[in-house]
Amino acid sequence: MSISVLGAGAFGTALAISLARDGTRVTLWARSPGNMQESRDNPNRLPGFSFPDPLDVTGDLNRACKADILLLATPMQQLAGFLRDHQAQFAGKALVACCKGVDLASGLGPAEIIRTIVPDATAAILSGPSFAVDIAGGLPTALTLACENGAELQSALSTSNLRIYRSSDLVGVELGGALKNVVAIACGIAMGAGLGESARAALMTRGYTEMQRFALANGAEAETLAGLSGFGDLALTCASEKSRNFAFGFALGRGETLPEGTTVEGKATAKAVSALARRKGLEMPIADMVVAILDKHLTINEATEALLARPLKEE
Repeated sequence: MSISVLGAGAFGTALAISLARDGTRVTLWARSPGNMQESRDNPNRLPGFSFPDPLDVTGDLNRACKADILLLATPMQQLAGFLRDHQAQFAGKALVACCKGVDLASGLGPAEIIRTIVPDATAAILSGPSFAVDIAGGLPTALTLACENGAELQSALSTSNLRIYRSSDLVGVELGGALKNVVAIACGIAMGAGLGESARAALMTRGYTEMQRFALANGAEAETLAGLSGFGDLALTCASEKSRNFAFGFALGRGETLPEGTTVEGKATAKAVSALARRKGLEMPIADMVVAILDKHLTINEATEALLARPLKEE
């Protein structure tokens, strides 16, 4: 099956490299491809990694959309608009969302957005603990592919260093990938503010409880949250400054900012999840505090005191 990756950010580029390294003919679409086809690399988004011969770069979306499988490596908050703008080109395709989050405007995850806007496409989501530099560097990585009857997709997207597990729980996989970003911001804030490793461990643990609470209330399966796209991704994202969400929180905790243009999916997701949880009557204190800090309604010290002052209860 032919494959195109739509979006030449770090993650999309890394997936294209991994697939092409194993000999699969892959088309990488970029809005502004520049001279990537000639230079055989992506110095702006993923420097230091050369493109294998089977990888072609194009700025022609029509050409890229001729492939059977389209990996949508676009930022979460741009996904819905991208699908609407090119709905006819995506009809009948296998669309694999490679972004993590909850759409701020609709409250939907990526798979549900695909189903809503392109109902005759096969909707899937690829998620799990992974950094672009690891995938592009050929390091062992395991991800979860959520799709109904996804065995053919699983086979097509697996490579010598990328092991794909299959799941039919689209809700659980998309929410696990989305919610862990919120917890990662909280952990980054704690570390940046000098609150210590114990505070980070507490936030990860209680954050995982929030992830389960929200996901199960929205129809996810508990086993999914304990897997790669839930606990696995949480562990990676909350413990490494390679994570943009953790790095954003860390900078926030230190009173600094990340470079302009850095994609931090957890910011919008935190606001969307907090609002949805309130409507459902779900307690999400960590997500709520992240939103309060982002909106400057509370300082980091005030948010910390509010969490510590919550009523005592059984775990």
